[in-house]
Amino acid sequence: MLNLQIFPDLPIAVQIHIVAALTSLVLGIAMFVRRKGTRSHKMIGKLFLALMLITATSAIFIRYINDGALSWIHIFVPVTFFAAWETVHYIRKGNLKGHKRAVKGLFFGALLIPGFLSFLPGRTMWMMVFGG
Repeated sequence: MLNLQIFPDLPIAVQIHIVAALTSLVLGIAMFVRRKGTRSHKMIGKLFLALMLITATSAIFIRYINDGALSWIHIFVPVTFFAAWETVHYIRKGNLKGHKRAVKGLFFGALLIPGFLSFLPGRTMWMMVFGG
C-alpha cells in the first residue's frame, strides 16, 4: 500500500534525494535501452549524471538514521562521485569500454544497490511503499 502522505513532511534533503534518485532510475533505464551515441542518449546521460550527483550530494545531509552522524550507507556518496568522474573521464578520452563500465557501475553500484537498501524495514522508502 503506497503511502505518499508522509512525503510532504520529510526533510527537504530527503525529498530532493527521493525525487532525484527515482528520476535517475527512469533515465538510467531509458539510457540503457536506447541506441548509444545519439543526441538523445547524450542528453539523457548528462541529465542522469547531474541527477546522480544531486542524489549523492543530498545524501550527505540525510543523517537522522545515525544520531546526526554519517552512517554506513553514506559509503555510496564517494562511490557515486568517483563513478561520475570516471564516466566523464572515459568518454572524453574516447574509451567507450571504460565509459560503459563506469556508467554501469554508477547505475548498479551507486543507484540500484543503495536503492534496494533504502527499502529495509523501518526506512523511509519502506514506510512509503509498504505503509509501515
